[in-house]
Amino acid sequence: MQRRKRPALGAWAYFAVAFMLGAYFTFAAVQGGYGLFRRAEIQAEAEILQQDLDQLNAQVARMENLTRRLSDSYLDLDLLDEQARSVLGLIRSDEIVIR
Repeated sequence: MQRRKRPALGAWAYFAVAFMLGAYFTFAAVQGGYGLFRRAEIQAEAEILQQDLDQLNAQVARMENLTRRLSDSYLDLDLLDEQARSVLGLIRSDEIVIR
């Protein structure tokens, strides 16, 4: 009669613990707070924030241009006339206002 040798219970426990640890770390690498999905979310958010920054930089450049055009050293008469009309409600003497 031949006796079948079964692996010891310790070997089963070792492989079970190793499998569970491997599964845990795989899950954490994909779904965890520092995982692949979180990284994709952060990259998408960074792209949106970069677009917002570009828009704000364009607005700042536009405002700096308008400020320079209304400064004492460089006066744009057309822009000054436009601002006087829109902000102060001024009109020239040769114009007629229809309400």
